Amino acid sequence: MNIEMAKPMPAFFFGHGNPMNTLYSNGYTKAWSEIGLRLPKPKAVLCISAHWYIRGTGVTVMRSPPTIHDFGGFPEVLFQIEYPAPGDPALAARIARLLEPIPVSLDNDWGLDHGTWLVLRHVFPDANVPVLQLSIDATKPPSFHYALGKQLGSLRDEGVLIIGSGNIAHNLRAYDWSESSVAPLDWAVRFENLARQLLLARDHESLTNYASLGPDAHLAIPTPDHYLPLLYVIGLQRENEQVTFPVEGFDGGSMSMLTVEIA
Repeated sequence: MNIEMAKPMPAFFFGHGNPMNTLYSNGYTKAWSEIGLRLPKPKAVLCISAHWYIRGTGVTVMRSPPTIHDFGGFPEVLFQIEYPAPGDPALAARIARLLEPIPVSLDNDWGLDHGTWLVLRHVFPDANVPVLQLSIDATKPPSFHYALGKQLGSLRDEGVLIIGSGNIAHNLRAYDWSESSVAPLDWAVRFENLARQLLLARDHESLTNYASLGPDAHLAIPTPDHYLPLLYVIGLQRENEQVTFPVEGFDGGSMSMLTVEIA
């Protein structure tokens, strides 16, 4: 008797944008909610967030990760938000084993930062799915992060939803804080279009070597933290899987809100 294998969980890169998106009902947040409604309920979520960018690789191991409000200058209501999703210490230990021989610290200090919870409050509003974070080692080259994504691939067959959270284009110096719906800057549009083309062509080498993609890339990625989560996600792509873009748009002129889905 042939038993059909369950499909692996898809993988996502979310352009998370302004922390206020966690409170808004807009095109981005509605699309995130729709993603949650169509997904099978995962065993757990593993998030690689732009905002846990440190020296070394760590995974959150606590049973009840705290909600971190890692920003300033926003309304007080944003600092009152809690996302009380449980953790999964056993899964954290399995992730550390999967990434051997890379040393992975089992972290009891970090929790869930806004790169994780501002999206998940829309995708899984009941906070009833265990959530873990994996840090981004700021000392390593892009190829390291792409390879780490590949090493995590078997988790998708175990019902773990792996997401990256950042922005393909993220330049706060050029961001228009007075008008989030301002027309996007030309270089941001060009770079996002290039990234789309490379994703559709499965050109992971060019996406990983993004510093060689010209001046638009340097404007779109002035620091690597918000881009590197994408490399984990494309590292998860399998031979027969396609790329789609279920969420599109720009925020503040210089921030791509593109979501990348691999399935």
